Amino acid sequence: MKVTLTFDNGPTAPVTSQVLDTLQRYGVRATFFLVAQNLRQPENRAAAERAAAEGHWIGNHTLTHTVQLGDSDDPRLPEREIGEAQELIGDLASPGRLFRPYGGGGILDGKLLSPAGLTYLQRNAHTCVLWNCVPHDWDQPDQWVDRCLQDVTTREWSLVVLHDLPTGAMDHLPRFLDGLRELGADIVQDFPHSCVPLQAGRLTLPVDHLLTR
Repeated sequence: MKVTLTFDNGPTAPVTSQVLDTLQRYGVRATFFLVAQNLRQPENRAAAERAAAEGHWIGNHTLTHTVQLGDSDDPRLPEREIGEAQELIGDLASPGRLFRPYGGGGILDGKLLSPAGLTYLQRNAHTCVLWNCVPHDWDQPDQWVDRCLQDVTTREWSLVVLHDLPTGAMDHLPRFLDGLRELGADIVQDFPHSCVPLQAGRLTLPVDHLLTR
């Protein structure tokens, strides 16, 4: 059983630093998908720089995390939400251009991407990383651990979405990592193929169900 950990919506300096301390203590590497406007605050950028320096991967989770690509017909939205975010991330991006769309509660549906958004990702050689395990740590900060530990046992490889936000949820990260150890899970940094429909701009899986019409 494999588990990949990802953290969305940061960096928020105090919480991201707490997460990094915990991951370092357990010897775990993860991916941080950043809401890039947060990087305009020096303390948040410093937290992201630390994450990259410690071997964590840095991805793009849009500029503002305010509108799903499939929920807008603004042709400039992909350039603003993806392109401007990538510019802010700059040389922190690794490996390549990882992008995770705003998922609206973790639902994989037609609001996730738009035709214009998909074209933009292909043209700019982005890798789109989705998920298959969403334990709702952001709105149930004290209940997510047991739910997630149960869920990861239902599949061979889980890609977990957590959030380095000031909700208190990350106070429970050590207990979650202890639980994964007890389950004998192999915590890896790579992504399962089934969660990567676009690799360096090349379609690797069908995406029609993710596209607005």
